[in-house]
Amino acid sequence: MSGVPLPRRELLRLALATAAAGWLPRSAWSQPRIADNPFTLGVASGSPDADSVVLWTRLLARELAGARATVRWEVAEDEGFARIVQQGQAEALPELAHAVHVEAGGLRPDRSYCYRFMAGPWASTVGRTRTLPAAGAPLQRLRLAYASCQRWEHGWFSAYRHMRADAPDYVLFLGDYIYEYARSARPVRMTDGVTTVTLDQYRARYALHKGDLDLQAMHAACPWLFTWDDHEVQNDYAGGFSGQNPPGMDFPARRAAAYQAYYEHMPLRASVLVRALQGLEQGAELRLHSSQRFGRLAQLCLLDTRQYRAPQACSPPGRGSATLDPETCTSWDDPQRTLLGSAQERWLAERLAEGGATWTLLGQSTLFGQRDFRPGPGRMLWNDGWDGYRAARRRLLDALQQQRPANPVLFGGDVHENWVGHVKADYDRPESAALGVEFCGTSITARSFEPERVAERLAPNPHFIHADAMQRGYGLADFTPGRLQVQLRLVDDVTRRDSRIATGATFNVEAGRPVVERM
Repeated sequence: MSGVPLPRRELLRLALATAAAGWLPRSAWSQPRIADNPFTLGVASGSPDADSVVLWTRLLARELAGARATVRWEVAEDEGFARIVQQGQAEALPELAHAVHVEAGGLRPDRSYCYRFMAGPWASTVGRTRTLPAAGAPLQRLRLAYASCQRWEHGWFSAYRHMRADAPDYVLFLGDYIYEYARSARPVRMTDGVTTVTLDQYRARYALHKGDLDLQAMHAACPWLFTWDDHEVQNDYAGGFSGQNPPGMDFPARRAAAYQAYYEHMPLRASVLVRALQGLEQGAELRLHSSQRFGRLAQLCLLDTRQYRAPQACSPPGRGSATLDPETCTSWDDPQRTLLGSAQERWLAERLAEGGATWTLLGQSTLFGQRDFRPGPGRMLWNDGWDGYRAARRRLLDALQQQRPANPVLFGGDVHENWVGHVKADYDRPESAALGVEFCGTSITARSFEPERVAERLAPNPHFIHADAMQRGYGLADFTPGRLQVQLRLVDDVTRRDSRIATGATFNVEAGRPVVERM
């Protein structure tokens, strides 16, 4: 495998060539003799629409060093593959770390399918996937699991074993799939001890995570929908600004390596590269923001809050993020500062205006509502999330009021804590109207900062009705035409592989009423 990121157009060319679903000409067949199972990283599916889905795997075998391999794939209506509906071949190329992205089409809407890959005498685990309902189809129920922040050293991914038992239709992953750090204090398990900088180092870190059996099983259970945050590249990076990049390091090269590795390891469509090269945002390398429609029940807008953002306001030299005082930080309220980028803001406003769904879901990587850390007079805000981009948040709130989408629900991650509350028209006026509700989830494993002080942090922020930082886990959101119910699922102890789980709290939102209530 090459440790040098590919030029964007070459990456796109290879991605398009390998994503095509069908049979390869015999001249393209290449099958080195593989002695051991090459499918040890499992399988995954994602990026679904009403008639297609992306199927993913990555081959690991010493015989493939520098060589390409032909992989067969099948999609069937049954686990025994007696009723095969689609099949074909794909190339696993060394330039793409022998990752395979098959865009399997010709499928029926709102259907569950089984899939598998084969290379030589070896067959992968059987995965389950499903397509989206047709855009105008009635849908009576939808179960989404939302999760984020899975730091390897901080614990076992046992939350995914319990998530699999909860049987979501889709998983919404909201950022920090890997962490770039070399090591951690009090590690539960070890990485390779390397800070990820090069393409091969990012590939190795993803392979480490993909080797976790609970994570593998959850990927094989249903399709995932993705956005990212900062640790897939570098802590606190903002667009082209490096955050805490080590002195003298070439950050653009590091970011390009991280972005390529991200594409290689996620079930993403090649169109994320096509749309980036179309210049939607200058310098965009993967265009991740997307919209999915779950019949008439829900519309999901997935947002990218990292790639286009302005640098954080009023951070000390050499720091990416910090607390700020709005009274003294003169750039905090600059209307030119953006979190989403102007093109993504316009795209989102257009999606919000479409209508036609009972619930409007926004999936993004961090806490949306204002979180004041200073009890009493004055405010102290964290500048790395929406609190540090006041004008950008104002524009999104204005879009919600102008476009009036039905029943907005915001999901987020990043802070390693559960926060539940109301999306306010004006966070400086507690009496202002609620425009929607917010569920910001805790982490799969990553530790929270001073979790014992969460009640103190909740008190100055009355738009939130619940906060908890003591436990790790995920959220489970059940939608019907009449209501939304969200369960906060919390594992007992991430340092134990056999950790049990319980529901920490349950919340209810009635359609047509932007009020979240604890049950």
